[in-house]
Amino acid sequence: MSAIPTTWLTQAAFDRLQEEYDHLTGPKRTEITKRIELAREEGDLKENGGYHAAREEQGKNEARVRQLKQLLENSHIGAPESEEDEVAPGKVVTILFTAFGDEETFLLGSREESALASVAVYSPTSPLGAAVLGKRVGETATYELANGKEMSVEIRKVEAYTG
Repeated sequence: MSAIPTTWLTQAAFDRLQEEYDHLTGPKRTEITKRIELAREEGDLKENGGYHAAREEQGKNEARVRQLKQLLENSHIGAPESEEDEVAPGKVVTILFTAFGDEETFLLGSREESALASVAVYSPTSPLGAAVLGKRVGETATYELANGKEMSVEIRKVEAYTG
């Protein structure tokens, strides 16, 4: 069994996920349970659409609860130690696509950050994220595109994410 990777979250993202977890394990779980009980009282469960819909929603809710629990238990708030000009999770990175001359700025972080981030968010495990991880300003990184071709980018700027 492989180790669960560490996810780095901002305090705001952690708080939002904790709030969602608390809602899903409290009021939402209670609401779904009541709907199932009411549907059961209607009788025949084989043809009871309300019962089946509530059970399906219950399954989705519990799956999200498990996902959030694992994420919250295995996440760290902040960013890992890194040099000021080094690409690391929790940093905003500006790159130059050397083939086109276009620049792009993004946060290297988890998808959970994307709900609150003011810039695009790329995962450190994505092809681009993995290629730039650990690089410094001025260095070049190359990664493989979905079509099998390679793309090179130059690290232009690295700064701490302030939200």
